[in-house]
Amino acid sequence: MGTIPPTPAEPPPPAGPLLGLLSRGLELWLRQQCEAIERLDIQLQGSAAQLVLGRLEGVRLLARRVVFRKLRFDRVELRSGPIQIRTGGLLRGQSLRLEQPFALQGTVAFTGDDLGRSLATPEWRSLADGLAEEILGLSPLSGLRIQEERLVLSATGAGSPTPVELATDVEAVAGRLELRSVDGGPVARLPMDPSIRIERAFLAAGLLQLEGEALVSP
Repeated sequence: MGTIPPTPAEPPPPAGPLLGLLSRGLELWLRQQCEAIERLDIQLQGSAAQLVLGRLEGVRLLARRVVFRKLRFDRVELRSGPIQIRTGGLLRGQSLRLEQPFALQGTVAFTGDDLGRSLATPEWRSLADGLAEEILGLSPLSGLRIQEERLVLSATGAGSPTPVELATDVEAVAGRLELRSVDGGPVARLPMDPSIRIERAFLAAGLLQLEGEALVSP
């Protein structure tokens, strides 16, 4: 009588359908966090077995024309470390739920028009006027544009129809964005959310580009 072969282990659920479901859930979650996203491409990294255990190895995304907390981004490119998620809710048709904070690294880019429109909103007006005071010595900020590889700020003083303009260089210093007058004058360092750290800042091709990392909490 022959030996009875061992019962094969139950195979993990196919990664394709679960990854697809998770991708749609993540896209919905991201769109709920933002006021607008024109285009969003997401790549998920992880096996079926890991997903069943609620672990995603990482995410890469490219988004275009994003509005987040009234800030307008031309482009957002991000990659994450491992993410703990609840897949059971997704399988039951519920919204995506994140278990723990996770780290992001990547690049965001703004056009001059994006920056001007963002800083003109009530949410960012005080920051804009503070920059004008620090760099130009007067406020409110009346204009902002990218000219070659410089960020040009302008403000109009009371009783003067002619705006005062000053070109600045941008740099990442101690995790924050710093504006330096090109004539060796004033320096302004922008306040930052403690969960965000800017590693590099530069102007190229008509865009302000920032590279850095952030911690995202559920």
